[in-house]
Amino acid sequence: MNIPTDLSSYIRVLKLASTPDRDEFTQISLVAGAGIMLVGLLGFVIFVIMQFLPGGV
Repeated sequence: MNIPTDLSSYIRVLKLASTPDRDEFTQISLVAGAGIMLVGLLGFVIFVIMQFLPGGV
């Protein structure tokens, strides 16, 4: 592990990073929220199916 090389790589990445503007943040939030809702819906559907199967929860 070469610490000076690793540190310079981290600094280079931080220099390239920027704060998203309002539109970009809104779009990212909507996509992340939709993903969370989709995973929750999938879990709920699996729960409901397990309720109707014999030996379910």
